[in-house]
Amino acid sequence: MKSTTQTLNSSQNHNHPLLFSNNPKVSLSNSYKLPQNMTVSNCFSGSASTDPVSISGAPGSNNSNPESTLVVVSFYKFADFPDYADMRKPLKELCEELRVSGGIILAPEGINGSICGTWESVVNVLGFIQSDDRLKGLRQVESPVSPEEEAIHHGHTSGSPLAAGEDAPFRWDHVRVKLKKEIVTLGMPSVSPNERVGKYVKPRDWNALISDPDIVVVDVRNNYETRIGKFKGAVDPCTTAFREFPSWVEDEFQHAETYEVNSSGGSTDKETKSPNKKMPQKVAMYCTGGIRCEKASSFLLRKGFKEVYHLEGGILKYLEEIPKSESLWEGECFVFDKRVSVEHGLEQGTFKLCYGCKQPVSDADMEAPEWEYGVCCPYCHSSKSEEEKERARARQRQFETWGVIGGPDKGRRPVFKPDSNNSDGKQQLSSTF
Repeated sequence: MKSTTQTLNSSQNHNHPLLFSNNPKVSLSNSYKLPQNMTVSNCFSGSASTDPVSISGAPGSNNSNPESTLVVVSFYKFADFPDYADMRKPLKELCEELRVSGGIILAPEGINGSICGTWESVVNVLGFIQSDDRLKGLRQVESPVSPEEEAIHHGHTSGSPLAAGEDAPFRWDHVRVKLKKEIVTLGMPSVSPNERVGKYVKPRDWNALISDPDIVVVDVRNNYETRIGKFKGAVDPCTTAFREFPSWVEDEFQHAETYEVNSSGGSTDKETKSPNKKMPQKVAMYCTGGIRCEKASSFLLRKGFKEVYHLEGGILKYLEEIPKSESLWEGECFVFDKRVSVEHGLEQGTFKLCYGCKQPVSDADMEAPEWEYGVCCPYCHSSKSEEEKERARARQRQFETWGVIGGPDKGRRPVFKPDSNNSDGKQQLSSTF
């Protein structure tokens, strides 16, 4: 099969109607029927597109067999979506029927997901999602699929102790559709990008913006992401989770305040707590695909920040569109799938994944004495107990022996079946394969 690394190019537009599969096996609820003439919106469109536009790799491109070409599409849309739970069952059934893998989150504030499948299947799923008018105009980013990932998608085992990865969009037989309070967890559901967000900045305009000496550039990602790559001169909040971002803003840009303290003699004095930093007039933010910046920019505007900008499409869109010779990006970009990291042109990076802590590790990290394949790495070795490490070793031995975690039963609970040869009605244990 030809790799879509050679065929995908989201900067190309192929304007034509999309065809959807009329598979009679797909059973959808009456409230979510798949339109036969649905079209996929333009990437990063803020509203429903009136012109039918394909995702890359569609018929009309240079690919000789587009229906079998794999694509990975990350997408999100903030919307007022109180009945979000109604979409879960039909969406999951459609993904399973079309063998579209990955993870999708539904919440009262919208949808967020990353899916992998053949071109036709992914188009069907995106079209089904956008059959709800509130979810039209998905913001979406395509990524290439390597030959190894194609093999995983089509059912071959991989070399990782989690087969194709528990949460990876390339596990060919697995899709998760989860219901949550937020599609990206800031811990503040009242912060709504539907009300207001910062100003979007195209990748081609990003360099000029962050080169302004009066602007503060903030990386909205977490520390395990920022340590392998970030924009030159960007501020790293050193958070371990996105929900820590509001606290970091409070601590970093707090105003001076006066409070009372008791002196040793019992009298009360007033002291002024000096501010860490003055609130900047201009802030430019970025994240992997853009979704975290939607909420972060909305939060900053609520806090009184005057000018807030964020990179449209995130780092992924920047690495796709901006040549390395013109780039201000340093290092690699961590991604939440089996690729682990990507470089310019969205080519797969050099980092691997520690299955003990799910953090990226370099070749140098894997030479360290704390590294144990499938168990731990220099970043989690000291924080894991010997009991946790031994469980990880047992999991690794299962994978090396059977090719899957849990052995041939894959962790399924054994079932009892009547023993026809046993007259007293006793049951014998039968493994489920």
